[in-house]
Order: sequence, then structure tokens, then C-alpha cells
Amino acid sequence: MAIDNPPLEKRGDILPGVHELIRARWSPRSFGDRAVSNGDLKTILEAARWTASSNNEQPWRFVVARKSDGAAYEKLLKLLVPSNQTWAQTAPVLIITAAKLEFTESGKPNLHAWHDTGAALAQIFLQATALGLHAHGMAGFDRERAQKELGIPAGYTPVAAVAIGYLAPADALPEPYRTRERSARTRKPLSELAFDGEWDKPLAL
Repeated sequence: MAIDNPPLEKRGDILPGVHELIRARWSPRSFGDRAVSNGDLKTILEAARWTASSNNEQPWRFVVARKSDGAAYEKLLKLLVPSNQTWAQTAPVLIITAAKLEFTESGKPNLHAWHDTGAALAQIFLQATALGLHAHGMAGFDRERAQKELGIPAGYTPVAAVAIGYLAPADALPEPYRTRERSARTRKPLSELAFDGEWDKPLAL
């Protein structure tokens, strides 16, 4: 397992026993120009392919562009909001995820499509970390343009954008991203997130 160790401040302050991949996973903005190999990219997408999903519908889809793809990469990059373009332009791989909104067999709405597509993205994050890469998911992109310009058909909706690559020094970033890159990661306490049988009753562990 070739985890590319992030800076100490980016390693999660996690309870013992939680897998090192989860502790090491984070969302950098500073990516180097080293290309992601086709083999590693395929492995990352294969990890997403095996995500659990409601009724095994597997609603996730991925539009992928590598920097070496030229125009295709620029098309995905320009779908991002300007603040994300500022740093994501150095990432060697960009992805737009989409979710299929209805079950194939019944035609009924799949109310879990976004959830399951997000779960697939989580597996992309962890597999990238395991390979010494990092991934950064983004909500900031133009969904309407993505639908049209990427040829995403009706019945699917764009969900998130993703940058994947190798970590570069924070010094390469302009402010305020440089400071954010160096700040410690934080999470809400479990007492605010996990409840014991009913809402707002903290789970006693």
C-alpha cells in the first residue's frame, strides 16, 4: 500500500483502529504535473465500480479527461467555477460524476442515486490514497453546461467534479488556498453525529 504521506497537520486526529487510508485521505488543492498512469486510473475507477448500491443499480457514471487529452481536459476544466479552476488546472485528471435517477427495470425514481454515486466517489478517494495519489471532490461546477457539453443524457444528472493527481508543495498555490492547504483538518465530534436510538441523544460508546 503506497500511501503518499500528507503533511502531519493533514493526517486526521482519529481514534486508534480506524484504517490508515481514512486517516491519510484528504482533499489537497496543490497538484504536481506528474501524470497518473492508465493502470492507476483504471484501478481507481475499478474500485468505484464495486461500490454497494440500492438494488445493485450502480447509478454512477464518470466522464474522465486526462491533461494529455488536450481539448477534452480543457472542456471539463472550464465547467468548474473560476475559484476551482485556479488550482484544479494543475491536476492531471479531471472527472465529472453523474447519477442515473431512475431504476432501470421499474422506471421508478431512485431516491438513493445521489447517495450511491457519492459512495462510489468515496471509494475513488480511498483507492487514490492507497496508490499514493490524492483526489479532491468539488460541488463548484456548472451542472447545466456539463449536461449539455458532455452529452449527458436525460435521466442522468451531474453530481460532482473531481481532481486527481500527485501532491505538490503548498507554496505553489496562491492565497487563500496556500493557507488552507496548511491548516489542520477538523471534524465535528461523534456526539453531534451519532444518536442512541432517537434524535439528539448522543450515542454512549
